[in-house]
Amino acid sequence: MRTTQSLSITLPLDMAEMVKAKVASGEYASESEVIRDGLRTLAAQDAAVDRWLRDEVVEAYDAHKSDPTRTVTLEEGLANVRSRVAKREGRG
Repeated sequence: MRTTQSLSITLPLDMAEMVKAKVASGEYASESEVIRDGLRTLAAQDAAVDRWLRDEVVEAYDAHKSDPTRTVTLEEGLANVRSRVAKREGRG
């Protein structure tokens, strides 16, 4: 069973030049290798966003839903941050 598939893609000129430059520099052996590495990086980024959403955002959302009284307005949050920064810088 075949584990690869040939594709024909079209890239903007600047991206095509970047791919060719990576191969010409010796960093990659082929244009396909550059594209594969880029796709692996994209997949890792997608996985990191998924983990962040699942592990942090959902937790924060659930905490808010269980006790909405802990919620502060944007203005209150910014004032809190500014106050902490001022104290760190010795202005507060």
